[in-house]
Amino acid sequence: MAHERTEFDPEALTYNEAGLLPAIAQDAETSEVLMLAWMNAESISRTLATGRVTYWSRSRQSFWVKGETSGHVQELVDLRFDCDRDCLLVLVRQTGPACHTGRRSCFYTAVREGAEVELMKPIP
Repeated sequence: MAHERTEFDPEALTYNEAGLLPAIAQDAETSEVLMLAWMNAESISRTLATGRVTYWSRSRQSFWVKGETSGHVQELVDLRFDCDRDCLLVLVRQTGPACHTGRRSCFYTAVREGAEVELMKPIP
């Protein structure tokens, strides 16, 4: 099956009023959802150019290369966007925990029978 190829332009995506898109990071091998962060057109371009996932930190107002200080790198496997072009799925090869709490995933808490349940502990 042939796939149509056209030149990708990050500016052609639909950004929010702050110029950002939500980006869901998913383990390319296990399909585990690891985290959600934000990207702008420049962080998308940097990610595609380097193969290292680069987000936009809303709190620091700066670029954030995942793993740059922690060593918990996200290597880009595939970058996808949804049908509305307003959300990204970043398939990654994750080294170490993805969450700043030391857990494999930021989604480590569930609601079960009305109570919060911790699904995983930090990686030692």
